Amino acid sequence: MDTYAPLNIPPSDVPENVPLDRVFDVDAFNLAGIENGYQEACKRLQGPGIPNLIWTPRNGGHWIVTRGSMVREVLRDPARFSSGVIVLPKEAGEKYDLLPTRLDPPEHTEVRAVANKVLNLREIRRIEDPIREIAVELIEPLVALGHCDFSEDYAQKFPIRVFMKMVDLPMKDAALLKHYATQILRPDGADGTEMAVSVDKAVQGFYAYLDPVIDARRGGEGTDMITRVVNSQVNGEPISKVDALSLMANLLLAGLDTVVSFLSFVMLFLGRNPEHLKQLADDLSLIPHSVEELLRRFPIVSDARIIANDIEYDGVQLKRGDMIQVPTALSGLDEEMNDDPWKVVFGRKRPEHSTFGDGPHRCAGMHLARMEITITLHEWLSRIPSFRVAQSAAPRFSSGMVAMVEDVPLEWDAA
Repeated sequence: MDTYAPLNIPPSDVPENVPLDRVFDVDAFNLAGIENGYQEACKRLQGPGIPNLIWTPRNGGHWIVTRGSMVREVLRDPARFSSGVIVLPKEAGEKYDLLPTRLDPPEHTEVRAVANKVLNLREIRRIEDPIREIAVELIEPLVALGHCDFSEDYAQKFPIRVFMKMVDLPMKDAALLKHYATQILRPDGADGTEMAVSVDKAVQGFYAYLDPVIDARRGGEGTDMITRVVNSQVNGEPISKVDALSLMANLLLAGLDTVVSFLSFVMLFLGRNPEHLKQLADDLSLIPHSVEELLRRFPIVSDARIIANDIEYDGVQLKRGDMIQVPTALSGLDEEMNDDPWKVVFGRKRPEHSTFGDGPHRCAGMHLARMEITITLHEWLSRIPSFRVAQSAAPRFSSGMVAMVEDVPLEWDAA
């Protein structure tokens, strides 16, 4: 396995609390080996000789945990590892002020309850049929073609259509909102200052778009997500407009990007592994449990936290205000958490992962995400049970807070 080597750097170029043997050249937005796959690039961080906690001078300088157990520990401990800043680099993360992600308990709890109200399992099951209808509408026209670019023809349409329906916003606005989401999760810019500008513009773009929508739906009786959020209560009082804007911007951000990316990773894998594809296509009842194994194997989110106070961690002094990256891929792919983690095993007993995060900020949209993935596989394999990745395929992987893969051309025998 390709791995990293310690970076030879003058002591004067690192903070005084950073031991030189913990310094590695890791760029979260351009991981070494990313051309061979995002998860493969992440796995390099668990190579021989790499400490459990390392520091990189990239993106303003920050720590990185490299073991699955530490991923969970950091995400579960907001007292030491605060969510006050969760995006790298720190300058950009300070512009990401969306609720409830930037709050720690107990302030976080009441705002998170509003998100849970519209995204709990009962609510998601209530809209299963409309979600399935959207999937079928997208898949049916592809069947007779015998080919598609999965990323472009399905993955970038399905979750977005679902979420735009849930919030009752016009599809013509989806491209603009998706652009804002991309600029927050994978911002343009050559350094932290430029990335901060990109993130700030995107956040303000969300706010400007949502401002009149929230005004129009305040006091309304609609069942769409925005109406329900803006007419909720926090701490016994009507949610403020500022908080409603922030919370809805965050929900849009998540709903318009993460599942889009994950679906392409899954179909790329199935198109390259006919034995796994046949296993699911021959028995569609395996899909729900198999989704959990796919979530374990293809995590795409890399969170960050800010150190709340000076602490010692893994034998190293961390200073208040230090940033620490938490790549969730290193949970599901860690041999200490899953036997033979590189292998996809449908039927694996209790696959362990942190793909939806952990602790108080565990993804509020996880029930929706699981349903979208399950429905996609069921409806696709019902109509296209056998397919392959085209020989001309040249998938393009990118890293960031949420990783992506683009150019996933699939082929099948249309007859």
